[in-house]
Amino acid sequence: METLHKIGRRKTAVARVYLSEGTGEVTINKKELSDYFPTGTLQYKVKQPFALTETTETYNVMAKVHGGGITGQAEAIRLAISRALVAIDEENRKTLKPEGLMTRDPRMVERKKFGQKKARKKFQFSKR
Repeated sequence: METLHKIGRRKTAVARVYLSEGTGEVTINKKELSDYFPTGTLQYKVKQPFALTETTETYNVMAKVHGGGITGQAEAIRLAISRALVAIDEENRKTLKPEGLMTRDPRMVERKKFGQKKARKKFQFSKR
């Protein structure tokens, strides 16, 4: 198997993932997974597609990610890995889709409007 390239996005985070056969090493921006994502929750999000498809120590992941915060980056990597696993074997779609891992989350930050403090919050109203 040659290296497989897929892209995942979440909010403003964009992740480019290169999947190849190996021992289960995950490298993000030339750092180990535990160094880049210190919390266990974010590490779980990145490894979730492998756990569901039972391919935990089958593939090496080399990811380049930029933009957004760490949670958005972790979810962008998760989407890219899910897309790559489906490209390898179409049977993986049956396990990943019900968990919601094949869907690009469309929610974005709402823009700030003029004459207001934030997107929805208004300036304080003074009656007199």
